[in-house]
Amino acid sequence: MSQHGAPRRELFPGVTRRAAVLVVGVLLLQLGFVLSYVGAFHDPTPRGVPLAVVAPAGAPAGTADQVVAQLEALDGHPVAARAAGDEDAARQALGDREVDGVLLVGADAQDTLLVAGAEGGAVATALEQVLGQVDAAQQRTLTTTDAIPAGDGDARGLTAFYLAVGWVVGGYLVASIIGVSAGSRPATRGRAATRLVALAVYSLVSGLGGALVVGPLLGALDGGHTAVLTVFGALLVFAVGAVTTALQVWTGLVGIGLAILLFVVLGNPSAGGAYPAPLLPPFWAAIGRWLPPGAGTDGVRGLVYFGGAGAGAACAVLAAYAVVGVLGTLLGGGRRSAVAA
Repeated sequence: MSQHGAPRRELFPGVTRRAAVLVVGVLLLQLGFVLSYVGAFHDPTPRGVPLAVVAPAGAPAGTADQVVAQLEALDGHPVAARAAGDEDAARQALGDREVDGVLLVGADAQDTLLVAGAEGGAVATALEQVLGQVDAAQQRTLTTTDAIPAGDGDARGLTAFYLAVGWVVGGYLVASIIGVSAGSRPATRGRAATRLVALAVYSLVSGLGGALVVGPLLGALDGGHTAVLTVFGALLVFAVGAVTTALQVWTGLVGIGLAILLFVVLGNPSAGGAYPAPLLPPFWAAIGRWLPPGAGTDGVRGLVYFGGAGAGAACAVLAAYAVVGVLGTLLGGGRRSAVAA
């Protein structure tokens, strides 16, 4: 019997239908986790890595275009090459995150590859392998230079990813805890607004805490970015938390599973941490920048290493999640008084 006197619908003694549905949901989420992570990471292959090509000084017109044509003809299309007017323009494109590498074609069969290690070492390694094989076949020599390296304490440029993931985890966990402890659906819109205010306060503290840990405490990222990382982290945490809250308001406990599906199962492997988008299968490469873990990773890297390049787009994505989460929570608050907040 339930606490209201109505008999519970049990499939087996002590196992209700609702519990069985939740268990099946957990199983599907678990299998989805394995499928997503293994599917994204089991065979990293360069696909259309943006590359700028610069011809040597004094080379005949069209030299860079010829090299571009050769690279575009490679099997599997590992790079998306384009000609750049000069080295300065190519370096600017690298700093603006428009390309992931710059090939400086040398007149003496000595080529130079410029990479941005701050974007993660995997893409730089892939470019070096692809272009090294091309040069070897043409009896040329390739030298790689890290033009925008990650910090001394930021091994392979992965700190941004781990920081973003930490903020994302905090966002959906705090929203889940509030929902479980106080009820998934606030009894009134006023109470829904109170939850969002509490989430905003938590987000600011979380943003500051993460920025202090990776900056002054551990020295993984430049401590001079503490203030801007605090604000960005607060936006990331609030966006994730607000969407998780909205999902719970409309779907109850299922909303927690949906949040995990969105932010962990799909979001983490596509975020560009271990393998950035050009090395991921098309599905994960396409969704990464539109999910909070990917936007968070891009934003942190842009703020710390690239003078803000890419951070604006990341903030726009997170702001959209925040707006959807706030509206979903407020519209669902008081929709029905199943559980008082």
